[in-house]
Amino acid sequence: MNKIVQQIQLIVLTIILISTIVAIGLEIKKMFITQSVGLADLLLLFLYLEVLAMVRVFWDSQEIRITLPLLIAITALSRFIILQGKEQDPSGLVYEASAILLIAAAIVVIRLRHSSKLGLKKRK
Repeated sequence: MNKIVQQIQLIVLTIILISTIVAIGLEIKKMFITQSVGLADLLLLFLYLEVLAMVRVFWDSQEIRITLPLLIAITALSRFIILQGKEQDPSGLVYEASAILLIAAAIVVIRLRHSSKLGLKKRK
């Protein structure tokens, strides 16, 4: 059973890896065609880069720590805020404020997690 689960993980990781590489290529192609690069485009490329890093970490250690998905979420929320700001919809400000609070909370959690102030023992 364990061997079957590992094979499924390998297949899904390969699909994620190939899909991410294709998405990177399509995004770069779009930037060349439109001849413009915006902050949202760069953040999308960072999202793809972080997904690739998460695949590599999982491939090496067979586990994913909470830090990488949090970084992906923070980057995705930042991109969302930038795209929402372009629409200039006043109701979007509620979403932006919520996203900013969520980003700030995630950063605090990451900082405290690596801090000695909580009294948590560091892994060796």
